[in-house]
Amino acid sequence: MAEKYIMIHDILSEHKDRMLNLKKYYPFFVLCETTFSQYKDGKYSHLDMGYITMATLRFLINENNFHESEITYEQYEEFLTEILQREFGLSVGEAEEKELIGYIFDKIKNDGRAFTFSYFDPEEKKKKTARVKLVDSRIVDGVVLYHVTTDGIEFYLDTKEIKEESNISVQQLLLEKMIQSENFAGGIEVIKRINNEVGRLALQKKEVLDLLSYDVFAGAKASEEYMATVARWFDEESKLFEKNRALIDKAYKKANTAPEEMFEENAPTGNGAGAAMLLEIHKLDTELKKTIIRHGELIKETIELQNIADEVIARAKLRKLRPVFNFRDALKKTMDKNTPERLGSLVAPLFMPRLSKTFSIESIDRMLESRMENADYGEKVEKKQVDPDFVFEDELEESRIANNYGKLFEELLEQLWKHGRTTLLELTAIYEIKFGKEIYKNGDLYSFLVHLAQKSEYDLRNMQNKQDTFLEGLVMDSLSMEKKEQYGKMKFTITFDAGKVLNLGSEKNEGFAITDMEFSQV
Repeated sequence: MAEKYIMIHDILSEHKDRMLNLKKYYPFFVLCETTFSQYKDGKYSHLDMGYITMATLRFLINENNFHESEITYEQYEEFLTEILQREFGLSVGEAEEKELIGYIFDKIKNDGRAFTFSYFDPEEKKKKTARVKLVDSRIVDGVVLYHVTTDGIEFYLDTKEIKEESNISVQQLLLEKMIQSENFAGGIEVIKRINNEVGRLALQKKEVLDLLSYDVFAGAKASEEYMATVARWFDEESKLFEKNRALIDKAYKKANTAPEEMFEENAPTGNGAGAAMLLEIHKLDTELKKTIIRHGELIKETIELQNIADEVIARAKLRKLRPVFNFRDALKKTMDKNTPERLGSLVAPLFMPRLSKTFSIESIDRMLESRMENADYGEKVEKKQVDPDFVFEDELEESRIANNYGKLFEELLEQLWKHGRTTLLELTAIYEIKFGKEIYKNGDLYSFLVHLAQKSEYDLRNMQNKQDTFLEGLVMDSLSMEKKEQYGKMKFTITFDAGKVLNLGSEKNEGFAITDMEFSQV
C-alpha cells in the first residue's frame, strides 16, 4: 500500500515538471508537421523543415555567442538562401525565393507569438497552457534584431551538444540569458551543467594519463588534442565569467534597491518576493564561485598533464636510444618462424664457466699490520653569532594567527558590505568556497569565532583609534589601507541563536558543534 502511495505521489508531483520540460520540443514537431504541407499546394514538400530549424538555431547561437551580436532579417535571408541552394538544390526566381524565406522565418518565429502547449495539471485539477519561443526580437534604433531564446538554446543542447570546444561557452551564453531574465533558479541548473562539463574534462585528463602509461605514442596524441580543446575555450571562458559576475552584482544591486512593496509587511527577516530573489541570487553567486575555482583547478591540472607528458615522452625517447634485448620478443619470433635452434644462442651464455672471485690472504695481513697515526686532535670551537633576523616559533605562530584572523574578518566585512546581513552558516559556506573544506580542520577558525563572540557589537571607526580586544588589535594590523577606507565606517552587531546548533564540516563530528550567529550591519 505504501509503495502504491509513493507511486501516485510521484505521478502527481512530477507531471508538471515533465510537461514543462517537454514544452521546448513542441515547436520543433509543429514546424516539421505543418510547415510545407499547405504552402502552395505542397510545391516545396521536399524541403526538410527539421533541418532548416536546427540550422537556424545553430546560426543564431553562433552569432549571439561567438560574435556577441544579434542578427537582422537580411543576414538571416543570406544564410538561408545558401542553405536552400546548397542542401536542396533550390532554383527558383529571386522574388519567389524571398517569399519562401519570409514564409519559413515567420513559421520559425510563429509570427512573433509564442507556441502554446496545453497540458493537464493533476495537482490543481485543471488544464494549463505553457508558452515557448525559439526566436525573439527587439527594436534598436529603428532596426529589428533577432536572437535565440533560452528555450531555443536548451532545446538545441538537449538534442545533441555542439562541438566540444564550444559547449561550455554556449552554456555560459544560456546562463547570461537566464540572469538577464531573472531566472536565477534556472541559472543554478546551467552552472551545474557547466560543472559537469568541467568534471568531464578533468576525468578525460586521467584517461590521457592512463593512456600515456602503456602507449606513449597514442598518449602523446591524446594529450595534444586535450591541450588544444582546453586552450580553445579558456580565453572565451575568462571573459564570459567576468561578464556573468558583473550581471550578478547588478542583480544584487537591483534586488537591494527594490521598492518596499516587494516585501511582505516590511518584515525585518526579509520574507517575501525580494528576500526570495536575494536568496536565489546568493545561491547562484555561490555556485558561480565554485565554478570559477573548479576552472582554476582544471587549468592547473592541464599544466601538470603537459609536464608529465613531456617527461614520459623524453623517457621513451631515451629508452629507444638504448641497446635493449627483449627475451620475450626473441621467444615470440622463434615461435612465429618455428626455428627452435635459435634458442641455443639464448641459453648458451647461461652454461658458461662460473667466474668466482677470491680474496687474497696477503691482503688480510696488510690490513692487520697497518697502523693509524697516533695523534691528539683538539676540539675546534666555533664562535656562533646570533642572527638578528632569527624568528622564534611563538613569533611564527602569532604571525600565522594574525594573518588567518585578518582573512576571516575581511571576508565577514565583505559579506556585510555586499548584503547587509549574513549568518554563520552562510559565512562558513563562503569560507569553504574560498579556502576549501580544510578550513573546518583549521583550529584558527574556531578560535576566531570564540574571540569574535566576546563582543556583541563592532564599530570600525572606534577600532581604528582604539582596540579593546586581542582580536581587534590583530585584524586592524592585518587590514590594508584600501580595506580600511572601504569598511572604515561600518558597524555591525552579533545575535546568537541558542536554539540552533551547527555541525561544521561533518554532521557526525560532535567536536565541531557551534551555536549559530547572525551578523547585521547597523
